[in-house]
Amino acid sequence: MTALLDGIRRNDFVIVGRAGMDFFPHPPGTRTEDATEFRSALGGSAANTAAGICKLGGRAALVTRVSDDSIGRYCTNQLRHYGVDTAHVTPVGGEYRNSLAVYESRVAEHQTVIYRNGAADFRMDEDDVARVDYAAYGALLTAGTVFAAEPSRGAAFAAIARARAAGLPILFDVDYRPYSWPSPQVAEEVLSRAAAESDMIVGNDEEFGFMAGGIEKGLAKARHLAETTASVVIYKRGEHGAITFADGEEIRTGIYPVEALKPTGAGDSFMAGLLTAIADGHDLRAAILRGSACAAITVGKPGCAPAMPDRATLDAFLADHPGPTTTG
Repeated sequence: MTALLDGIRRNDFVIVGRAGMDFFPHPPGTRTEDATEFRSALGGSAANTAAGICKLGGRAALVTRVSDDSIGRYCTNQLRHYGVDTAHVTPVGGEYRNSLAVYESRVAEHQTVIYRNGAADFRMDEDDVARVDYAAYGALLTAGTVFAAEPSRGAAFAAIARARAAGLPILFDVDYRPYSWPSPQVAEEVLSRAAAESDMIVGNDEEFGFMAGGIEKGLAKARHLAETTASVVIYKRGEHGAITFADGEEIRTGIYPVEALKPTGAGDSFMAGLLTAIADGHDLRAAILRGSACAAITVGKPGCAPAMPDRATLDAFLADHPGPTTTG
């Protein structure tokens, strides 16, 4: 536990994952099929988390592949706009393309369409991760999507091994996206392996349930991981808050209710808020709540990376909000 928190407190993260482009109809509330205007933004879970960390005062470097075209350059430019280190963002040519997410700024009848065929980020290989100086960072963060296909899967596990050898703790956002995987059976096996190699695991009830073979078994799976291999396991329960397992303790935290504009981006913003709060000296309970506040802010605005708060926005939200819900 001490090594995990010490690594996070360096507030300098190497993130292995994907960057993509988001499209969302404008104005908010518009159905995609009725839209005449769209806005664009940085997308991809790893890229969003990296942007969120930088907006909150941390440092983040992304390791990924992007398409060698205008869309790939857009994603790289957006990463730089948020202050993310792009030294290990490498273009790949041919027919590989950056992922595209088209989603709506509405909750009722929300629609999201993801384009991931021939995804450029899945071309990341072991040479890409071998070029990283892991000792320069405090912790390695990765998300489940990076493990969905080869050669990205093998590269991600190689990055974990290299980071571990350099003394870095491993942080894992389960981030299960069924559309990226060849089968649920492969996903269950690979994500469970990644979780077993991680010091901190963050996922929702469905994701832990998936790894356990049934949603009703998810909580027991999270508890077992905390008792055997991980130092901190955070089991998110949506509107019911989260249960965190750490040092034999169960920490129950609520959420900050808001009127949500859309459901996307909450998990990435939670992770950014959690990690930077620990780095800023908050204890684990307070850090989880700050992560929850970041998620609440993000679902209330269009876009994902653009909607994530900076430190001033987060502090203002916490000062004005009546407080998190209580949990049983």
